[in-house]
Amino acid sequence: MSDDIAIKVEGLSKCYQIYDQPRDRLKQFILPRLQRLVGQTPKQYFREFWALKDVSFEVKKGETVGIIGRNGSGKSTLLQMICGTLNPTSGSIQTNGRIAALLELGSGFNPEFTGRENVYLNANVLGLNRSEIDQRFDEILAFAEIGEFVDQPVKTYSSGMMVRLAFAVIAHVDADILVVDEALAVGDAFFTQKCMRFIRHFQSNGGTLLFVSHDTGAVVNLCNKAILLKQGQVIEEGLPKEVSERYLTTLYEANQVVDGRLGSKFNVSHSQEQSPAEDRDMREALFNASILRNDIEIFGFNPDLSGFGTGEAKVQSVRLLDKDGASLSWVVGGENVILEVRCLAYKDLACPIIGFQVKDRLGQTIFADNTYLIYQHNPQTVNQGGELVARFEFRWPILPTGDYSIAVAIADGSQDSHVQHHWLHEALIVRVHASSTCFGLVGIPMKNINLLAKSGVGNE
Repeated sequence: MSDDIAIKVEGLSKCYQIYDQPRDRLKQFILPRLQRLVGQTPKQYFREFWALKDVSFEVKKGETVGIIGRNGSGKSTLLQMICGTLNPTSGSIQTNGRIAALLELGSGFNPEFTGRENVYLNANVLGLNRSEIDQRFDEILAFAEIGEFVDQPVKTYSSGMMVRLAFAVIAHVDADILVVDEALAVGDAFFTQKCMRFIRHFQSNGGTLLFVSHDTGAVVNLCNKAILLKQGQVIEEGLPKEVSERYLTTLYEANQVVDGRLGSKFNVSHSQEQSPAEDRDMREALFNASILRNDIEIFGFNPDLSGFGTGEAKVQSVRLLDKDGASLSWVVGGENVILEVRCLAYKDLACPIIGFQVKDRLGQTIFADNTYLIYQHNPQTVNQGGELVARFEFRWPILPTGDYSIAVAIADGSQDSHVQHHWLHEALIVRVHASSTCFGLVGIPMKNINLLAKSGVGNE
């Protein structure tokens, strides 16, 4: 295998024997041997199920490869064989480097052991010796953020606590290859953002990532290449966007069979008695009545959350306000809001800049802004001990259901050259509850939609 290849899979297959009844397993163990002894053709008492069949691909060092496919397509089986926890029926796997994996929830943990004991057990399995684990244990515990629960049995952990500890371990074993299988879906917004920052850092340092997800947006955003599995076979390999589109096509084809043929499950109702103006008024009334609802919970500012900077200025508070300046704990998509950021200067700032970014759970920036362009010719200088207050007024977008974070920062300088004094990754967490479907990264409330049907030639 070439030195620039991290994973090489050739002709990989995995077959399971399926028995209809428990006694068939005993029959299979005894009877074929007796049948051979008497010269009969041995009978098979099981059915074969091929979870994977003749799968081949290569992953280069530094690549991020997404594995996608429907449930039962063989994704988890493939990862288990790459990690060495499952033996193939046929074919070969070659890996180059230390592998750390986050597979199904709780894998690699002994439920009777405490979190501390499992850290030592799991890290040792991943190649660290006792002294190396001792040196990194405090960092692992700080990353996991489970506090005193580290000395409680893992069987008492919630799913979120378990994934925190598991990810904290694999993040500190200096792995060359990282394998992640959907497990991050159970984490809370704060921890998911932390994991995404680690993954981005791992990628930027040349790490190889094998990433399994049903989220095509995550695959397109994170991966250099994608592989689509269907019924245990590779049906497409290539650019993430193209493979994801093929996956969605197969998904919709499977789910939109109507009366034995492919078709749409959506009906368009049309009332001849309702004019376009009346329809427009109704849509506006429905929107104003919040039937097309996009409710957003806001989790308040915590100054102790993770961040970085010189500390010569600090963010003191971050709030979302309504148009009258009242603090909001929830907001509706499409509503006018004010994001207020208060900062304290611990030294003189000549050209202070305050900015924010709204990010989704993958760390993608949905929208952002800062004060630089408005005040570049008239900088709002502040002396040591002074306070800066920035207010950004905008219409909050309609977003798909999920968790979002608002990062805020204060710096000094220009857009291209500045010193970062305080950056808070998750100054606010926003949880969106959408009762209407929002396609894409943001939704736009439609005031009117017209559909005109013209008669075909055969109806004239």
